[in-house]
Amino acid sequence: MINYNLYKNPLSNEWVTFVHGAGGSSSIWFKQIREFKKHFNVLLLDLRGHGKSNFKIKNVFEKKYTFSSITNDIVEILKKEKIKNSHFVGISLGTILIRQIAEYYPKMVNSMIMGGAIMKLNLRSRFLIKLSSLFKSIVPYIWIYKIFAFIIMPYKNHKESRILFIKEAKKLYQKEFIRWFKLTSEINPLLKLFRQVELSIPTLYVMGSEDYMFLESIKVLTKEHKEAKLLVVPDCGHVVNVEKPKFFNNSAISFLKSLKK
Repeated sequence: MINYNLYKNPLSNEWVTFVHGAGGSSSIWFKQIREFKKHFNVLLLDLRGHGKSNFKIKNVFEKKYTFSSITNDIVEILKKEKIKNSHFVGISLGTILIRQIAEYYPKMVNSMIMGGAIMKLNLRSRFLIKLSSLFKSIVPYIWIYKIFAFIIMPYKNHKESRILFIKEAKKLYQKEFIRWFKLTSEINPLLKLFRQVELSIPTLYVMGSEDYMFLESIKVLTKEHKEAKLLVVPDCGHVVNVEKPKFFNNSAISFLKSLKK
């Protein structure tokens, strides 16, 4: 089982589950935990091969990773802790995992808050993935990850997010990186399904105004999906929860509280 931590609030019966992106860990939510646990019970987790799940499951998963198998890791924790349903907060690739859980276990998902959401790959990102695929087995993975980080988060005000993700990515193993990278082979049809099929689950997309890789596709999606709302964070890049934590926290918590009403 993957590593996770619980922060219980005796005054709340609602749960919020945080899902990080590829190459990160639960530590990227350090600017959120204090505020969220004032209002909710909080579940933090490290995806397989990441953070403290790195040593726990090393050499256990020899088969090809799939989005289904990785999301089942998360569902397994919810079932173990007898959490029947939860709000979910994700960043980057974590938003794909949350949407996958909502597809297969809709009753478990009260709402979705999608930061730096990936719901479509533009031409530049598809080219970057193809190019990286050619070199993933012969070039140190951290080189590829650094290139990704600089292209997705290129500006000076993105520096903190860039450094944080590169620091966390260094904890991965080359084989682990390749396993995760192979997920890109199934990402396009999955994202197409997510764009075409709207679920009746309240969803807030929180996107940086400078997230030029993914923002435009989310603008299109939120016009077509009735249950989806878009909040654009000014002067902010891809990793909105790190770059603009106060804005992110206030907006996300307000959204969750509005669902009660």
